[in-house]
Amino acid sequence: MCGPLPQGSIMILIMVVCFPAQVISADQRSSKHWELTGEGCEIAEQAAMRPECQLHPRGRDAQSQLMVRGPAGLGKVGFSARPCPTSVGSVLMDIEQGGPRIFKTVEHLEDLVRDKLLLVQKGQASQLEEKEKNELKKRKLLSEVTVKSYWITKGSCFSTTITKQETDGSWKEKKFKPYNFEALGVAPDCGHLHPLMKVRTQFRQIFLEMGFTEMPTNNFIESSFWNFDSLFQPPAAPNPAQAHEFPQDYLERVRKVHSEGGFGSQGYKYDWKIEEAQKNILRTHTTAVSARMLYKLAQQEKFTPVKYFSIDRVFRNETLDATHLAEFHQIEGVVADYGLTLGDLMGILHQNHQITLKPAYNPYTEPSMEVFSYMKKWVEVGNSGMFRPEMLLPMGLPEGPTMIKYGINNIRELVGHKVNLQMVYDSPVCRLDS
Repeated sequence: MCGPLPQGSIMILIMVVCFPAQVISADQRSSKHWELTGEGCEIAEQAAMRPECQLHPRGRDAQSQLMVRGPAGLGKVGFSARPCPTSVGSVLMDIEQGGPRIFKTVEHLEDLVRDKLLLVQKGQASQLEEKEKNELKKRKLLSEVTVKSYWITKGSCFSTTITKQETDGSWKEKKFKPYNFEALGVAPDCGHLHPLMKVRTQFRQIFLEMGFTEMPTNNFIESSFWNFDSLFQPPAAPNPAQAHEFPQDYLERVRKVHSEGGFGSQGYKYDWKIEEAQKNILRTHTTAVSARMLYKLAQQEKFTPVKYFSIDRVFRNETLDATHLAEFHQIEGVVADYGLTLGDLMGILHQNHQITLKPAYNPYTEPSMEVFSYMKKWVEVGNSGMFRPEMLLPMGLPEGPTMIKYGINNIRELVGHKVNLQMVYDSPVCRLDS
């Protein structure tokens, strides 16, 4: 059998038939045999002459001439194969002036390689020694082929007749194998929580025990408007797909506070464009969900204090390394009520872990604080702050009672570096009306 099979190739013959258990039995068997490669077939059929035969000299040929005779590299192969038992004693090398010369010692070569290949071709490879087979295999003239097959036989339950199943009370006359009712069955497979899911469950339990309500976060795709503009944050460079459903009156107030200013802010003074706000992106933070929930809260006839939280996936344009991915989970909590101060925020954060806080800047919170947790060393784990009026007031949320009572239009006059301390000195001790 001749063919261009790769060296050491495996042939698998398999037939798969589905039967009930014990009706049939399948026994896998394998066998090996030797086959000629494509080059081996050509030599056996005298379609090609081996390199050592092609270099058999006709006279006192110089070695350098024989090395270049025929295709490139043929001479080198022929001389390397010369010690092969097929040509021992067929040529000799004589050192003469002008370089070594090769001359033949026999008139005709006895091609033992071809004889061995013919034996394999006739299915008589067993007549060759293993050493001879391996030598021909190294020269890529022979390959060993493994054939796997399945022998199908009748099983213990094989039958060519259909047996009528027992009904009614006929089973009472049958003998049954005793059944051990005390034996334990195979334990069923059960689910396992990923470490990330365990952490989510722990954080969710903490927020629920503190009276927070979970926000819906099942929208990974967010418009640039809710992800940036509603948070008084300049737009980034999002994807081209667009969103179209926005509250038009709220949209206009957001446009105005960005481009012209308002609510005590001078804004960013740039040409705000609806085309940018309509572009969709993979949300960069769950604060976009918080913005939607606060806007929904502002549409109620009467404001009611709320505590919201969310735990879900967000996406960033990050350089990937051992500690950064293009996506991660963000935990967020939002508290909306009258009379809240930065002290309330610090108190909530300190309830859960050993932390320290550091002043920071966020586009949509002022004042803002970075949160560091101690895990063998101080590690930044989050950000926090109080939402700016430029973000909250365009939604329609009511102004704080302190601002209304004292006629203050800019919250920075109450909190931050612009506080007028003389106003504090001049204000008598008072009690806020309930």
